[in-house]
Amino acid sequence: MRIEEDLSSNAHTMTERGYVDVGKRLRTLRERQRMSIRALAEASGLAVNTLSLIENGRTSPSVSTLQRLAVALQVPISAFFTPEVPQQRIVYTPAGQASNNIFPHGTLADLAPGFVNHTLEPLLLTLNPGAGSGPEAIIHTGQEFVFGLSGQILYTVADQTYTINPGDSLLFEAVLPHRWHNPGNTPAQALLVLCPLELPRSAFERHIRYE
Repeated sequence: MRIEEDLSSNAHTMTERGYVDVGKRLRTLRERQRMSIRALAEASGLAVNTLSLIENGRTSPSVSTLQRLAVALQVPISAFFTPEVPQQRIVYTPAGQASNNIFPHGTLADLAPGFVNHTLEPLLLTLNPGAGSGPEAIIHTGQEFVFGLSGQILYTVADQTYTINPGDSLLFEAVLPHRWHNPGNTPAQALLVLCPLELPRSAFERHIRYE
């Protein structure tokens, strides 16, 4: 089944304000893997027309759409809104300088651009009132950790809803269908940490060595 993206949002991200052109990044990632737009449509379950609109900057994808594309391309979701930067073993991001993706009525910021090993993926989620992850449930490998920073976010995991207020946290297996939205009248913000299915043995051993 093909999923059509909502076309009502602003189309272009604003690189002059620190935002990355998601459509351009999508095309670059797709072409880097020598994948046609039709092949990506088949792999992601999205319509060819939807992908064309995203790549040409005529619509902004929801987070659920970005996650589907990330799975199809086998890249972290932050790859769509992180500019090309040198690979680093230590990443320091000053306040307000994280690379952002504008999705309908919110932003998602990469807090570890260029990190050499994506054993975890820290993201800063900001949701405007009434905004959410999109109409489709999100499913991916690994685990997902959520920590509320401000406002309120409702997280629905496997048909059970959890209220995330400041200081609340939630950890779950990300293969469970999940979605989230801001039910309030003020913006809400949360820290998301996406983790792999299991910690690589080499990383585990390094942690033990230095304890």
